[in-house]
Amino acid sequence: MKAGLKVCGMRDLMNIQAVTALHPAYIGFIFYPGSARYIGSVDPELLSSIPATIKTTGVFVNETLEEVKRLIALYELKAVQLHGAESPEYCAALQPYTEVIKAFGVNYSFDFESLIAYEKVTSYFLFDTLTVNHGGSGKRFDWSLLKQYRLNQPYFLSGGIGPDDVNELASIDDKRLHFIDVNSRFEISPGLKDIELLSTFFTLWNAAPAAKNYNDMNYFVNEKGYYGDFGGAYIPEMLYPNVEELRQHYLEIINAPEFQQEFRALLKDYVGRPSPLYLAKRLSEKYNANIFLKREDLNHTGAHKINNTIGQILLAEKLGKKRIIAETGAGQHGVATATVCALRGLECVVYMGEIDIQRQAPNVARMKMLGAKVVSAVSGSKTLKDATNEAMRDWINNPIDTHYIIGSVVGPHPYPDMVALFQSVISEETKKQLLEQTGNDQPDYVLACVGGGSNAMGMFYHFVNDKDVKLIAVEAAGKGVHSGHSAATTALGKEGVLHGSRSILMQTDDGQVIEPYSISAGLDYPGIGPQHAHLFKTTRAEYVSVSDEESLDAGLLLTQLEGIIPAIESAHALAYLEKMEFTGKENVVVCLSGRGDKDMETYMKHFGF
Repeated sequence: MKAGLKVCGMRDLMNIQAVTALHPAYIGFIFYPGSARYIGSVDPELLSSIPATIKTTGVFVNETLEEVKRLIALYELKAVQLHGAESPEYCAALQPYTEVIKAFGVNYSFDFESLIAYEKVTSYFLFDTLTVNHGGSGKRFDWSLLKQYRLNQPYFLSGGIGPDDVNELASIDDKRLHFIDVNSRFEISPGLKDIELLSTFFTLWNAAPAAKNYNDMNYFVNEKGYYGDFGGAYIPEMLYPNVEELRQHYLEIINAPEFQQEFRALLKDYVGRPSPLYLAKRLSEKYNANIFLKREDLNHTGAHKINNTIGQILLAEKLGKKRIIAETGAGQHGVATATVCALRGLECVVYMGEIDIQRQAPNVARMKMLGAKVVSAVSGSKTLKDATNEAMRDWINNPIDTHYIIGSVVGPHPYPDMVALFQSVISEETKKQLLEQTGNDQPDYVLACVGGGSNAMGMFYHFVNDKDVKLIAVEAAGKGVHSGHSAATTALGKEGVLHGSRSILMQTDDGQVIEPYSISAGLDYPGIGPQHAHLFKTTRAEYVSVSDEESLDAGLLLTQLEGIIPAIESAHALAYLEKMEFTGKENVVVCLSGRGDKDMETYMKHFGF
């Protein structure tokens, strides 16, 4: 898709009408008295006469909310463009009234991470040359700086764009670039556009070929709930009201400033975030690379799962739910769910496979101590798949007062997207921490273990569009990929439907699910989340596997080199380091998704301690 065009800074009646005849996507009117293009008082009928296909945009700098709202109503503005120090709360206050474009002046010291707070409360960003007069300087913006921009928010590009820039602009390989904003370099004088020059530019722009985007891929969910060929909501009719209620409201609730404020406060003060990014020096020496561990094991409850359950319990409260159900394999999600239910005073029921209850006894005891009811799943393989089946049956039978907190990036839309959003704090923090420690927010490799895939999706999330970062997802080979006792989904699976979404799963030729196996309860699942299936199919991420024995050895190695006992799930990611070759300069981030307290009996039995 080629970017649309916006023309900004008119005030002359005839000039405005001539620009309108060119049919730009947006026309901007500057309501900032400090600008040479300040429109002043204008007849509302003039702006209302502009065709509805063109979005009339008011440009403001540090104006009061009351005045901006008044002008939106008076001139029926379709968008506002904010060039001052307006806060995320300010932007959020305008969202109910019109489209919000937040402009940022960019130079070499600009902190692109500062944009995160604005991502959910704006429709677009606008990148411009940094000047004291808030834009309109005609100074060329160094577009190469946009390589540092990591978010998914679409943007306008401004800053000294001139008549000769068509070919360079058309070659920009970035699907997030939605609009080109032209202003001062197409003027006879401030506020008076050179229509002939603009007309030529429009003609050349419309004729220029659009840039071919990298793989022409979008790695995130679309409006229909799909990641490429995967995703959707394949659910029985009785479950439709539950899922549809979530789909309609989850983004509105999650993106609200008051939700984000409470969510972030609990992550900080209750969970203990940010979790450290630790340079494991002895491990680095062994593998001849800089090995950084993202210490999710240090979170309250001992794993990454709490990030998601904090978010979902707040969401459930907003939806008026009084009862919470969950499924769990390794028990970490069950503990995290029981924890937040205790925190907020809600009833909690956790479904867990009979075999997992036996091998994860410490976590079962923790859930019960937290007040949760643990229900054994005794069908099938008596593991995570079967616990998920039982939880879904419960939800069908209790649709009004119950919210199902799914623990991974699986299930019907919107669960994969919702869980990924809550877990994305992992990579959000990692980029900042890596920049502080190395001067570069892009590692060479990012590794994480994958069952359903929530810790991996959280670890990958803010690196997915960084094409120079290699993403490696490590699955459980069990006793060997082709041993008949494995959970290596991408090596053994086929496309199909599991637990409400289309993905890749282990199944027979007639579509029956093949029972998975892993010594790690958290990876003992026959499929992967649909976003992982999309990353696998498009080759954006590499999916590999390691065996039970390799993972146990890696867990012991980390323990004895760094004094950190990892969960066996996390040890799978660590084990793959043995299969990689490094030159000594690479920065490698491994998600240490959980601590190994729950797995001590398995470690002890294997190593004879």
